[in-house]
Amino acid sequence: MYQPQKTDLATLRSVVTREARKAGWAPTRWYETSKDDAGVSAARRAVEAGASVVLASGGDGTLRAVAEALRGTGIPIAIVPQGTGNLLARNLGIPLNRLDEIVEAAFYGRNRAIDLGLLTIIREDETEDRHAFLVLAGMGLDARAISATRATLKKRLGWLAYVDAGVRTMLKDRPLQIHYSVDSSEVKSLSVYTVMIGNCGLMPGGVLLIPDAKLDDGKLDVVALRPLGAFSWLRIWNKIGWENGVLRKTRTGRRIIDLANDTRSVTYLRATRYALAVPRPEPVQLDGDDFGFATAVSGAVDPGALLVRVLPQWRAAA
Repeated sequence: MYQPQKTDLATLRSVVTREARKAGWAPTRWYETSKDDAGVSAARRAVEAGASVVLASGGDGTLRAVAEALRGTGIPIAIVPQGTGNLLARNLGIPLNRLDEIVEAAFYGRNRAIDLGLLTIIREDETEDRHAFLVLAGMGLDARAISATRATLKKRLGWLAYVDAGVRTMLKDRPLQIHYSVDSSEVKSLSVYTVMIGNCGLMPGGVLLIPDAKLDDGKLDVVALRPLGAFSWLRIWNKIGWENGVLRKTRTGRRIIDLANDTRSVTYLRATRYALAVPRPEPVQLDGDDFGFATAVSGAVDPGALLVRVLPQWRAAA
């Protein structure tokens, strides 16, 4: 299965055909995603046709759609990362530029069960739709930034385009007032720049947004970036960029974090279920794709719901 705008189809076909013959498999069936359907329908057709493995070529949005269709089927996905951020691949340790090795995993790799996040989006007219996500869902600044990202800039700069959109959004938008609950706890209120629900923690540029997040721990990690005066973003960047990205890599650095623990700017919670509501419609994003506006979202983790084909050396690289 492939996203046509992001896939060198001739090269991919050549490598897959070679490996399929070597492994003694039947000829591969090819399904193209469309502008109106990122891959859910195509993946379902592959399942109905009796696929043993679904090899998905595209960005995180394509992988999210394929994962939604494969959820709970027991049919593994093999990932060919071709997107802007390739966040799932990075968190799994999958190499981004070694196609032979990536396709090898589809035929000879082992299955690794990972969790899926589930998100129910509640619209202003009270209609609801439910989707799965692999990396990160959000409401607030991150979703506004994705909505504001210029397509031409994204094509030129890749994930740095989100930084441009984030800065522009931050300068003009006010913080968001939310009401939230995790694991059926009492409802609390909070002023935030953004709230995100993560299934894994590594972002582009090596930024460790959620240090304790794991793809297979049966938990989701809720992150709130909170405004605390004129220097809020410096505090947030210090927490995410310096503490999570640098200090946590050494024992001494972790001790420094413990001594200077400041959770006022960045709040972390762990949950199996969550719910949040906002006073007026806000954009929602799933794995970097805009999913429109919502007045509330809720959801849960689906533990081990997706099988991913991996090679042993990738876990060490993750």
